[in-house]
Amino acid sequence: MLETLAIERWHGPYDAALKTRAVSALEQGAVLFFPNLAFSLSEGEKPFLDARVSDGKAKNISLDHTTGKMQASALTGEEAKALAAMIDRFGTQAAQLLHDLLPYRDVERARTSYRPVQVKDRHYSKISDDRLLHIDAFPSRPMRGRRILRFFANVAPTSARRWHVGEPFEDFAKTFLPRIGPHLPGKSWLYERLGVTRGRRSRYDELMLSLHDAAKLDSDFQQNSPHRRIEFPPGSCWLVFTDQVLHAALGGEFALEQTFHLDVREMAQPERAPIKVLERLSGKALA
Repeated sequence: MLETLAIERWHGPYDAALKTRAVSALEQGAVLFFPNLAFSLSEGEKPFLDARVSDGKAKNISLDHTTGKMQASALTGEEAKALAAMIDRFGTQAAQLLHDLLPYRDVERARTSYRPVQVKDRHYSKISDDRLLHIDAFPSRPMRGRRILRFFANVAPTSARRWHVGEPFEDFAKTFLPRIGPHLPGKSWLYERLGVTRGRRSRYDELMLSLHDAAKLDSDFQQNSPHRRIEFPPGSCWLVFTDQVLHAALGGEFALEQTFHLDVREMAQPERAPIKVLERLSGKALA
């Protein structure tokens, strides 16, 4: 479940054996853990270690690096610019590490987020509660089989980020696939026309969303399925395919996260991608 890499710098070159071990473990469903890789805040950025920098309306403060637009922050003026610069600096460093460590070349850098609010104090519906074991699936952004890869950093001064990591994706899929009803004809077309989704959902998107929801709504699964508790201490980072690895964020505050998207053809072991696993189990083309 956890592959520890003794990396201390954000850029390569990295040892060839280390790079091979990293991509193999990552694609098999491990969390890559970097205990010695810290994202350091400047003295001017340390005041952002305060939950009040969030407007309280969303889980995370997010930044679109292509436009510079930041959402869900309570800050304005120069303070907002400084926070956006910090978030963007993290995203740039994460992208550099990804490029130097892994063989993926056609990678989309998506939104970067800052998560200043304590996880355990949040109150959401079950479907929106990330403290429950789940796989990531986007309701409004169809992926059509593309991967969701996320890089995290714990910048809290003292508190660990606490996760549960669940059973392998294929074991999970074998349990829940028989419970998923048939895809409703016309639903994806209607959502696209109404602007609910940015593009049309594929069968894969509908299936992944159903699996996401079914897992969160199953109390017995949440309590009794195989899982392991992991703690990410201050000054550490981790990288994981969150569309493949069942995970739950139990506690912690002040984390940064960079999302990447990539096509299955970029993978060293494409047969391990969720879309390939689900097509094999269901006997249907899902793209």
